[in-house]
Amino acid sequence: MEQIDLLIYGASQVCVVPGVDGPQRGAQLGELGLIVDGAVAVHDGRILQTGYTDDMLRTYQATTAINAAERAVIPGFVDPHTHLPWYGDRAHEFEQRLAGATYMEIMAAGGGIMNTVRQVRQATLDDLVQDNLPRLRRMLQHGTTSAEAKTGYGLETAVELKQLEAMMHLGAAQPVEITPTFLPAHAVPPEYAGHTDAYVDLVVNEMLPAGAAWMAQQGVRLFCDVFCEAGVFDVSQTRRILETAAALGYGLKVHADEFEGLGGTKLAVELGAVSADHLVKTPDADIAALGQGNTIAVGLPGTPFGLGHHEYTPARKILAAGGALALATDLNPGTCWCESMQMVMALACRYLGLTQAQALAAATINAAYAIGRGQEIGSLEPGKQADLLILETADYRQLGYQFGANLVQTVIKKGRVVVGGQ
Repeated sequence: MEQIDLLIYGASQVCVVPGVDGPQRGAQLGELGLIVDGAVAVHDGRILQTGYTDDMLRTYQATTAINAAERAVIPGFVDPHTHLPWYGDRAHEFEQRLAGATYMEIMAAGGGIMNTVRQVRQATLDDLVQDNLPRLRRMLQHGTTSAEAKTGYGLETAVELKQLEAMMHLGAAQPVEITPTFLPAHAVPPEYAGHTDAYVDLVVNEMLPAGAAWMAQQGVRLFCDVFCEAGVFDVSQTRRILETAAALGYGLKVHADEFEGLGGTKLAVELGAVSADHLVKTPDADIAALGQGNTIAVGLPGTPFGLGHHEYTPARKILAAGGALALATDLNPGTCWCESMQMVMALACRYLGLTQAQALAAATINAAYAIGRGQEIGSLEPGKQADLLILETADYRQLGYQFGANLVQTVIKKGRVVVGGQ
């Protein structure tokens, strides 16, 4: 028998969620590679093999063996769009929205993103780390093993870099792996009100080079993101920022079509961005472009839910066009304080029209590709990092069906139990 580090056996279902050749596109979304009475062999922190329990027990002798006891085993969730780290909260703005104020009205009055910007500018590096560690712990407890994090609450060079430093500290302090994104073009700061082009000049000439220098110093690749939206950055400004970022070695992402369809999604496809996120008001021509390109559409159903809106990402149209769809929380203090990918899956099943299998693939393998890590995480294929969950339930379909509870019993990160266990 072959000696290995870890064997998980006796699973009612092992959901492999194949995607080694790329994200699941169009009608392919929801392929789970499901193994009944399955097992997973892990060695040196990586998936060695999946198969039937009887076969795997005959093949492997494990230092640690975990009986899943007729529970389902799935890949760890990947959250490809969060606004960690921030400081403070905006509970009073939620109260204002309940009284009838819109998100854009609050933002125009100096609230919204700028409210958090003021708090982050005043916060120390230690403040940012300590304020966000509990959020990451809750994400982990709910099954998120990897997540993207964005700057964008500094809107000045030193504070944007402070957010990047906080991400590095947070990544070292707990198990959730963080993929960093540089988002100085998240909003126009008040000192540049009415002078958006001048702020774009600052982003292009000072902030992006500073982020690139940080990237080289840390040996970490950054994505660059832009909030392409009416009243924020238009398509030409977005193009200028992203083309500069690409020349400096950044990967590309775009916030697009949250409130108006300006063409940001089509631009993302044209520039080869890894993802275009939000996509609520996406024009049909942009949806068609997603089907022809490699940019992944990231739906954030928690955001319209959090805002009390009634329009969501047109997932079925995107899939019908042959596009690749992922899911994310959009975890942020203003519109969507949601740390649970399970809740996002439940919303996606109801408001995006996804099946539980489609939602699971969108929250794992496709989400991994949406942060450029699909070859490394997001599925239980041999050679991939051993990030996996043992659920409380025997049937993965309880995910999406149930909501408001945590169905994760055990979290394993890089082959090590980090939550739960026996």
